[in-house]
Amino acid sequence: MTAESFLSDGDAYGSAPPPPTGLLDVLSVAAMVLDADGRIVFWTPQAEELIGYSAQEALGKYAARLIIRPEHLQAVTRLFTEVLETGRSWAGAFPVRHKDGSSRLMEFRNMRLQDDVGDVYALGIAADHSLLQRVETDLALCERLIDQSPIGLALVDPDLRYLLVNPALERIDGIPAEDHVGRRLRDVLPLPDVDTVESALRQVFTTGTPLLDQYHVGRPSADPDHEHAWSVSFYRLEDPGGRVLGAAISVVDVTERHRAAAEADRARRRLALVAEASTRVGTTLEVEETARELADIAVPRLADVVAVDVLDSALACRRARRADNGPELFRALALKAAEPTVALRAADHPGDLAAYDGDRLVTLCVHTGRPVLVRHVGDRDLPRIARDAEAGSLLARAGVHSYLAVPLIAHGEVLGALDLKRTGNPVPFDEDDVVLATELAGRAAVAIDNARWFQSVRNTALTLQRSLLPDHPPRHRGLELASRYQPALATSEVGGDWYDVLPLTDDKTALVVGDVMGNGIDAAATMGRLRTATCAYADLDLEPGAVLQHLDKITCDLEHYIVTCLYAVYDPRTGRCRVANAGHMPPALAGPGRAATLLDLPPGAPLGVGGVPFEATTVRLDPGDLLVLYTDGLVETRLHPIDDRLNVLLGFLDEPQRPLEETCDLLLYGLRHPDDHDDVALLVARAA
Repeated sequence: MTAESFLSDGDAYGSAPPPPTGLLDVLSVAAMVLDADGRIVFWTPQAEELIGYSAQEALGKYAARLIIRPEHLQAVTRLFTEVLETGRSWAGAFPVRHKDGSSRLMEFRNMRLQDDVGDVYALGIAADHSLLQRVETDLALCERLIDQSPIGLALVDPDLRYLLVNPALERIDGIPAEDHVGRRLRDVLPLPDVDTVESALRQVFTTGTPLLDQYHVGRPSADPDHEHAWSVSFYRLEDPGGRVLGAAISVVDVTERHRAAAEADRARRRLALVAEASTRVGTTLEVEETARELADIAVPRLADVVAVDVLDSALACRRARRADNGPELFRALALKAAEPTVALRAADHPGDLAAYDGDRLVTLCVHTGRPVLVRHVGDRDLPRIARDAEAGSLLARAGVHSYLAVPLIAHGEVLGALDLKRTGNPVPFDEDDVVLATELAGRAAVAIDNARWFQSVRNTALTLQRSLLPDHPPRHRGLELASRYQPALATSEVGGDWYDVLPLTDDKTALVVGDVMGNGIDAAATMGRLRTATCAYADLDLEPGAVLQHLDKITCDLEHYIVTCLYAVYDPRTGRCRVANAGHMPPALAGPGRAATLLDLPPGAPLGVGGVPFEATTVRLDPGDLLVLYTDGLVETRLHPIDDRLNVLLGFLDEPQRPLEETCDLLLYGLRHPDDHDDVALLVARAA
């Protein structure tokens, strides 16, 4: 294409000058051509901008006379001649004379040109020296900043291919610069969310608005076993004319900050878990429930599969033998998993007894009283974790990759172990997990220890109390009888409630129901003493009021005990029943064809007050009549008025002909609630 045709094509775009689009435009580089005599034959618009003369003023003039001061003329002439004769280019700075008469220091590049007929010319390319120096300084600064910056920097083109990366970015992602250039971001970036990065870059290309401090986490090829974090920012690059050249990416390694924040977050979560455990573990005095609470709190925040196993000897409150290398017998109390897994089939289910050999890790844990940690479970570890080979195979199928066993220690005694496994969580157990698990196990162990001793005392008291309760025949002369005793439902304590049926002379029968205020073995023992005394005074054929009078004296000698008691004597020959009350709940009377009522008795003072007389009231019992004696645990609750509860009791006696055993069950199941904190003695008699 000729210069004329190029200029002709350019005119098609209009007469307005194109906007600056590159470095040459920024520098406003001027060009001029001199013939062999030194006359100006070509003069660019940039030359006019730089020196001040228009093309009409410059063309045909001797350049030396036009723009060179006299004192520099000889040197310029020598350089001009040398370029034309030798063909060697010359570069340097020297002053030129501006049209306004001032001197301007210019940076020149001179070279020889030759046309097709052999004529030679001198081409001069010039730029303002100060502007060029400033641009060179800026470029040097940029280069140094890029090369020496601790921040990773990269340039990408609009197709998201790397054009340049600095040494810092090489260190950050562990990939040499030459392996970046020409490749797309997704082929190099060690980020799982590379699609998000590319989408962000395209948004920057479209809008021109930078995206700053984008947080990304990944595993670089130089350190694939650990997570790293980076703060990434994106900027669009344009030339002076607004043409998009690409985008700059800055990458700041914030791994230390990320890890510190992650550790602080883990610490907060550990503290929150311990705080939650203090309110959720040990809410009852039931060993099994406490173990379940421990498993619930540990899954899934600490482990994926959790088992709580207690030594059978500890559960039975037997003295622990000295630790050795032998097997141990464990009772499984709780088992929980975050997700359905075959690992549950490899574990012992709650209630099961299992013997583990001395080489098993859980046995080692209880023998040494120390945690056992296997960060990375291998094939050689599974046989020491599992109960047997089949269980080991199931654990392998479940993907168990990390294991931790922590002893349950209370008051210096090892009770069992907290068994933890990770399957879905890819992070192995570490020392922080050991500390957390030990804290949880310690809290739970104290609760389990309290519960096992409490249950032991409760079982002893319950056994004592049941041994003291009568084993009477279901019928006495003129009476059909049924009875129940039920311990408190919401507590492990055993109370002092009792009932008794005593045969007397002349076919009479004494019916007794009493309640020793208090709980535990002492209350049960006091109840036994009073029951024995009641039997002795009943044999004397005393009036009911006199019997209570004697019992009152005995109770006064028992420190800190108050007792309520109802004593009734039924004579089948007369159909009369003499009843005396010592502060007890009134009995209920029901009969065929009439509504059930509470007997109106003088309430009397509880036994143990002393010096208070007890009156007896005569009540007639017709055949089929039902007399119900009970302790306050049957009707008293914390939420309902006692009168309402007594009315409910009377409502359950609407069919006196109902079998007595069925009546007892109906009263217990209809009136008792899971939150009841008192035991119940119930005695039902029907006149024959």
